[in-house]
Amino acid sequence: MAKAKKTSQSNDSKQILKALNTILELELSGVVRYTHYALMVFGYNRIPIVSWLRGQATESLDHANKAGELITHLGDHPSLAIGPLLETHNHDLVEILRESLEHETTTLLAYKKLLTLVEGNSVMLEEYAREMIYLEEMHIGEVDKMLRKPGEIGAFHK
Repeated sequence: MAKAKKTSQSNDSKQILKALNTILELELSGVVRYTHYALMVFGYNRIPIVSWLRGQATESLDHANKAGELITHLGDHPSLAIGPLLETHNHDLVEILRESLEHETTTLLAYKKLLTLVEGNSVMLEEYAREMIYLEEMHIGEVDKMLRKPGEIGAFHK
């Protein structure tokens, strides 16, 4: 029985896998972050906000699973690390949304980096990156709208 040769990964493949693992780690940190935020919301608007935050945690887990599946599809081992977690102990809803906006922007940039690495080389990874960029941009838009004062039309500015 012949042994399969272990081939070394190309530099491009290593960069793609590194980008996917970064995405996996960021999405997993989103699960923890949004779950924590949901536990820390108080006040008369708590129920719909907690529901939205828990939905974001579920979505982050779905995104992490997609990234992990792609990593194993490409023959590598998914990271067990979790991306950066910031605990400001400031659980004011506006601060939670600002932190969320920052996290989502970081994640969006990670997907854009992946797209630049795979563009023109892998339709599967290109479509994945584009779909996730679309979803992240939509999510950033939702958070931006939530940060606006009632009646404000213009985008939120930090």
